[in-house]
Amino acid sequence: MANYGYLQITRQCNQKCRFCSNPPADQELTLSKAKAIIDKHISQGCAGIIFTGGEPTLFKKIAELILYCSGKKIDCKIITNAQKLADKKFLDKLVKAGLRQFHISFYSYKSKTQNFLSGNNDSFKNLKLALNNLSKRKDVSVAINTVINKYNAGHLYKNAEWLLENFPFINHFVWNNLDPASDQAIKYQDTTPRLNDFELELKKATDFLIKNNKSFRVERVPLCYMPGFEHFSTETRKIVKSESRNIYFLDDKKKYFVEEKWGYGKAECCQVCKLHDICAGLYEMDNHYDSKELYPVFIEPQSIIDKIINSGG
Repeated sequence: MANYGYLQITRQCNQKCRFCSNPPADQELTLSKAKAIIDKHISQGCAGIIFTGGEPTLFKKIAELILYCSGKKIDCKIITNAQKLADKKFLDKLVKAGLRQFHISFYSYKSKTQNFLSGNNDSFKNLKLALNNLSKRKDVSVAINTVINKYNAGHLYKNAEWLLENFPFINHFVWNNLDPASDQAIKYQDTTPRLNDFELELKKATDFLIKNNKSFRVERVPLCYMPGFEHFSTETRKIVKSESRNIYFLDDKKKYFVEEKWGYGKAECCQVCKLHDICAGLYEMDNHYDSKELYPVFIEPQSIIDKIINSGG
């Protein structure tokens, strides 16, 4: 997969997700600054740009940035809560500018759970309208980003099933285990799951996606909780391929940086695990996630490495 540069263009948002790592703030790039960062991403070898927020669709000149990427002949994607995509005219404007790839944040097929987690009583309704608008277009691709948390850990499979039953055009899924150290997750600690809360559901969901020929990735989940689908781990793929990730955040402590290290915490049992060298370990180990949930795996890593290298993506 080509390296994409992340660009946070605004911290404004129209939702208040209980585990947001970048909660709403009065920070936003100017158009000229955003274009300059796009140029820097390109100079660093990035083949495309991923617009993030906050909620990037609230950036008033988002269409101009998309047009700028089109003029530079590079791809661009957007990570969005899709609330504004419920407006067909707004969606058409973005597509006309050149946007073809949408990563949509979706937490639960249960409307009350989706609305509760997003802090927006219209979230589920608008998501359905947005996905319906996208379903009518043949010139876009749609991925679903799901933060695994305490409230959806028991129905990850049903999420995938419901989405594909109603919107079979969706072609990719990202399962992102909650970052318990993020600003909102610290405030709402009820959202942080245990690893065994979602172990079986994640396996069922990924088996379902494989059966239906859908691609997916899993993030912040140690390989001992990914039996049989270890090669879909984002961190493991980057470790095997020695990949980096270019990021620009609206944060005085970070700004522009290149993420090159993909290691988290390792427990004593990890030292005898055969997957030790290709597993990132446990994020926020013993701060929020318990190292006692980890266990060693005694399968040969080469088969996983071969699947990653031969997959091409």
